[in-house]
Amino acid sequence: MISFAALLLSVVLLQLSSGGVGPLDALSGLALEFSRAEVGLLGSAHFMGFFIGCWWAPRLMGAVGHSRAFAAFTAAGAIGLLAHMLVVDAYAWAAMRVASGLCVAGCYTVIESWLQAKVTNESRGRAMGAYRAVDLGGSLAAQLIIAVLEPASYVSYNLLAMLCCASLLPLTLTRVSQPAVPETPRLRPGLAWKMSPLAVAGVVVAGLTGAAFRMVGPIYGREVGLAVEQLAWFLAAFVLGGALAQLPAGWLADKYDRRWVLIGLSAAAALSCSLTVAVSGAGLVAVLLAAGIFGFTTFPVYSVSTAHAHDFAEIGQRVELSAALLFFFALGAIASPLVASVLIEAYGPGALFGFVALGHGALIAFGLVRMQARPARTERTPYVYAPRTSFLVGRLLGRLRDRNRRD
Repeated sequence: MISFAALLLSVVLLQLSSGGVGPLDALSGLALEFSRAEVGLLGSAHFMGFFIGCWWAPRLMGAVGHSRAFAAFTAAGAIGLLAHMLVVDAYAWAAMRVASGLCVAGCYTVIESWLQAKVTNESRGRAMGAYRAVDLGGSLAAQLIIAVLEPASYVSYNLLAMLCCASLLPLTLTRVSQPAVPETPRLRPGLAWKMSPLAVAGVVVAGLTGAAFRMVGPIYGREVGLAVEQLAWFLAAFVLGGALAQLPAGWLADKYDRRWVLIGLSAAAALSCSLTVAVSGAGLVAVLLAAGIFGFTTFPVYSVSTAHAHDFAEIGQRVELSAALLFFFALGAIASPLVASVLIEAYGPGALFGFVALGHGALIAFGLVRMQARPARTERTPYVYAPRTSFLVGRLLGRLRDRNRRD
């Protein structure tokens, strides 16, 4: 239990650091007169680093061990944070954000590998529930921390770097022996397309939506007149709405055809985009409610899509399928911040939600086409909230899906 608590504490500290740097970079870029496209590039660079980290981390962990790999990735993230105010240049910052993305993916890979080795079949459900709750709670707190961080300040980046370094302490000081390194899952994007083309489209749209809002949402907020502390609540409302959506979305996905659930979520997401733009000048409460509704309708799309894909997979395919779906999520996340920021620069802040609504409209159309291609599965895996953290998370969730399916 002590070892498990140490892992969760590392997750919280890592989330506070990595979750805070995105909106801080956006606000700092605006303060330093970066173009909108340059600010969007920072978000795309983060997810490029995230993808590289997902692929490379298991290999580094196998070469040097869990603790040393975690220290190396944490150092990369801290260096990237501290270097921001030493070199004030958008393209240099993009390179630093690659380091932050690398840090997030690498550290989560180590943590999830350690969790995989420590949990038992009896404790897996409770352990994963605690892990997912801590992950969401840390993400929510990371949005709120922006209210106390001054943009374009060395002190702000230094505080985030301190949190990043602090995540080293619980994991590296534990006396528990390091577990064996798990086998690295092969990256087979074709497997995900073979299992479910609709699930692939769903995770791409989920990546497009989440990355655009988290990385470019601060630009939107500033341009519609939100103060920095109000912007923190705006971003937090999105995460809170997504967290609250998990239970009803899971109930719907387990009771009804998951393709209809995806289509319904996307239709609601498109409407919430229109609502968010419509109330942008209606006061803080209306803006926060709209952001919460936007998170409520968009956040579950990834988990419903992965659950639908796993309905068609065998037990031995789950780990590689989860890795392939996360690969497609990363593709959407890499592209969307840059595209969304360019659209905002050309057409104004409402273009962010127009871009997201267009993606969900395409998902609705593709879902209706796919429903004509084959019938729904009668035997289905249970809905499981799936964190977008590393290629190894499929090992934790795969056994949970299979155990629940047998039950």
